[in-house]
Amino acid sequence: MNEKELLQHYKTSGNLSTLGKLYSPYMSLLYGVCFKYLQDPDRSQDAVMQIFEELIPKLRQYEVYNFKSWLHVYSKNYCLMQLRKDKRTTQVDIENNLFESEQKLNDTSEAKWEEKDFEKLEGCMQTLNREQEECVRLFYLEQKCYKDIADLTGYDLNKVKSAIQNGKRNLKICMERKENGK
Repeated sequence: MNEKELLQHYKTSGNLSTLGKLYSPYMSLLYGVCFKYLQDPDRSQDAVMQIFEELIPKLRQYEVYNFKSWLHVYSKNYCLMQLRKDKRTTQVDIENNLFESEQKLNDTSEAKWEEKDFEKLEGCMQTLNREQEECVRLFYLEQKCYKDIADLTGYDLNKVKSAIQNGKRNLKICMERKENGK
């Protein structure tokens, strides 16, 4: 089968060996494209395999007329997206931060809550509206996730997030007022 027939056969059958036959002649070309952008042999190899994984649904979804050109552009875009993600990710050297983390673990000067603090908190919980109080209790005290809280309360997910955020802010304001004796 030629390339066009292989594409059509894969699109109709979803047969992965057909996709493999279509993809394998271009793997070294894609590796070169990925290496050009990523500048890392391991990441480039991973990218070639990840691109194959992404092709499984995409080639059945889109109409591709010139596979080589389409694949080249797709690979380039994939690598550019990886580089964009890298810019958003902050790399932290664990060795440089280990000492600081150890200090925090062993720091006993952290403020301990006393009974009066819990009483203040409970009083402040009473000042929240019903939704905020319910969501804050479920999230912080019962350690439920947003989805579980939404299921339990019947609120939509955005309302749960908003109630927790606003409730936390209102609790902080209330606690600070009580701390300052207002």
